Amino acid sequence: MADFHVTHLPVVVGDKLAGLIGEDDLLNVEDENTPLGQLHTLFSRTAAHAESPFFEAIQLVNETGLTVIPVVANETEYAGAISATDLLRQLSKITGVGDAGGIIVLEMEKVGFSFSEISKLVETNDAQITQLNTYTDAHSGNFYITLRINKLEISDIVATFQRYEYQVKYYFGEELYENELRSNYDHLMNYLNI
Repeated sequence: MADFHVTHLPVVVGDKLAGLIGEDDLLNVEDENTPLGQLHTLFSRTAAHAESPFFEAIQLVNETGLTVIPVVANETEYAGAISATDLLRQLSKITGVGDAGGIIVLEMEKVGFSFSEISKLVETNDAQITQLNTYTDAHSGNFYITLRINKLEISDIVATFQRYEYQVKYYFGEELYENELRSNYDHLMNYLNI
């Protein structure tokens, strides 16, 4: 566990997964010579299936807080284990976290969501949506749309969304538009002072 920086360890008997044991459970055992088999009541039976998409394993990590998810073929045949760190690394590849571009987060009513309209507004600014994710905040009930855009300078896209009365919650990219507004404001104030 220390070598791999995890706090859970799959226990395998033959080629079958017996369960997962946590580091805290192991540290609480009074006799360090106790065989793992005698601790079976402490085992977690959580596992991902080999044929399932890796999102199942991500969901299991999210729900359980485990640092390792065992993978089983059939019902109990141990196929291996995936660390939460490796899952996060794979998720970042799929979502294109390292790709260049801007991000815009919109907040709206779920019934008002129209992918075609949002896409059209982005494309009118000579850009494309490279990724779109949605989620509903469980506490507030607000619906959020996260857009990854294929260009860094997104101020024109943000302005378009605002012009069409979209609620732009956050945006990340180069904000040349904001800098231009500040510069224009400064020039206006200098003119008025003359």
